[in-house]
This record gives sequence, structure tokens and C-alpha cells, in this order.
Amino acid sequence: MAKKAKTYSNQFSEKKFWRKLQRYSKKAGVQVIYAALLLYYMMQSKEVPISAKAGIAGALAYFVLPTDLIPDIAVMIGYSDDIAVILYTLSQVVDHITPEVREKAKEKLKGWFGETDMKELHQIEEKISGIS
Repeated sequence: MAKKAKTYSNQFSEKKFWRKLQRYSKKAGVQVIYAALLLYYMMQSKEVPISAKAGIAGALAYFVLPTDLIPDIAVMIGYSDDIAVILYTLSQVVDHITPEVREKAKEKLKGWFGETDMKELHQIEEKISGIS
């Protein structure tokens, strides 16, 4: 799955990313959106090397493309392939997740979800750390 995501890297667009997040944030859930936002803000960071950004762009492109292994409209499992690709990518670039990146992602979450349960975000952080 991760190799397939890298092939999509040239298809990433910020416009598609924000549109998908706005449309599907509630359906995808806090954890999926937080993980996607972490990747997005790492891609914006000047401290993250280009080689890492290529993988990040691939994962984000896979997330926004309407065609993937499991259609996002599938109830309960539609985002499972997306989150798998995102988590794998995060585990590969975990050393580049700065406090600033985390804070930007959390601030954006507040706009869509209000105050979020920190336990949900902590679960994603544990998954990222546990995979690497």
C-alpha cells in the first residue's frame, strides 16, 4: 500500500485535500483527520527533507483521490486503507513531527470538531510510535 501511495505523489493538490477534509471530516473522524493534518503540516515545514515530503505527498494524494482500495463511501471501513497509508507514512517520518506541527493540526481540528478528546489524539500518537 505504501508503494502505491508514493506513485500518487504527483497527484496531490492542496485544493483537493482541503475539500475532502471539509466534506468528510465528521465521517472520517478525529483520528483520521488529525493524522492527515500532521502529514499536511509536515509537508509545509521547511525542516522536513524533500525525500520525506515525497512520501508524505504520496500518502496525502492517496487520501484525496476518489479511487483507492476501499471506497471511502463504504460504511465503517471506507477509510481503513487511507488511515493505514497515513499511519505507515507517519511512522516513517515520525522524527519530523515537531510540537509546532502538532499544534497546528490540533488548532485546525478545533475548527471542525470543537474541543477534541485528547485520548483520541493520544491513540494516534501511540500508533505512530508503535509502528516505527
